[in-house]
Amino acid sequence: MNTEQTNIWNGDAGRAWVETQQLVEQMFQPIATLLVRDISGASKVLDVGCGTGSTTIAVSRQLGLQGLCTGIDISQQMKDVAHTAAKEQGLTTRFICDDAQRYAFVPASFDVIMSRFGMMFFDDPVAAFTNLRQAARTHAELRFIAWRSADENPFMTTAERVGSSLLPHMPVRKPDEPGQFAFANKERVKQILQASGWKEPAVVAIDVPCSFEAKDLPLYLTRMGPLGRALQREDEQTRSRVIQVVRHAFEPYVHGRQVSFNAACWKVTASAG
Repeated sequence: MNTEQTNIWNGDAGRAWVETQQLVEQMFQPIATLLVRDISGASKVLDVGCGTGSTTIAVSRQLGLQGLCTGIDISQQMKDVAHTAAKEQGLTTRFICDDAQRYAFVPASFDVIMSRFGMMFFDDPVAAFTNLRQAARTHAELRFIAWRSADENPFMTTAERVGSSLLPHMPVRKPDEPGQFAFANKERVKQILQASGWKEPAVVAIDVPCSFEAKDLPLYLTRMGPLGRALQREDEQTRSRVIQVVRHAFEPYVHGRQVSFNAACWKVTASAG
């Protein structure tokens, strides 16, 4: 069991994603659209790190009654939100709360395995992708979106970069550790996939314009990411001071009523056979 990630995503990080669900879905809608495009020919799809289920549900709508999309996530609270949303929409989507690195999938049961920002959190990526490869059918497709480097994503790192100067105890990211930028190194991603049995891995740089409403910026910077978690431990005076400084640092991204930025990502594909 990946204890650290389990604790993070079943704790405040999971609560934050549930609380900011609408903001996150608006922000990453262009990426979700890109990911689920041309997936209607599949019959059994696995969505890894499905979170609150928006991509899983989008695929379920495409598949209709002829297929089944299964979402797996390590966070019970996010899985519960996803399950409720699918049920309310009358979909037969299946959701599992478990670690995709270790879960005992039925062998050769999926013809597409996909993920939107859910593949970067494994403590043993080769073991994880080997497990997913065993769950894939002979000619199954792997497709996922992952972040490129922190340097290429200044919007994503503004809050913690500015906040760390005011909160020195904030944790510092380490290269290749499980987390948002674990797959920043293109060659490392290819090596992981090859070592775990996937064929013809392709890692292509994409830049995706993303946006959300400016009124939601305070919610974003106080609840998401390392700064959001760090602020939960501070007193009200410290929180107010940090939020004011960090909010000012986001001004270059505020355009009228919208916050806009480019998400620098990898579009990764591979084949099971």
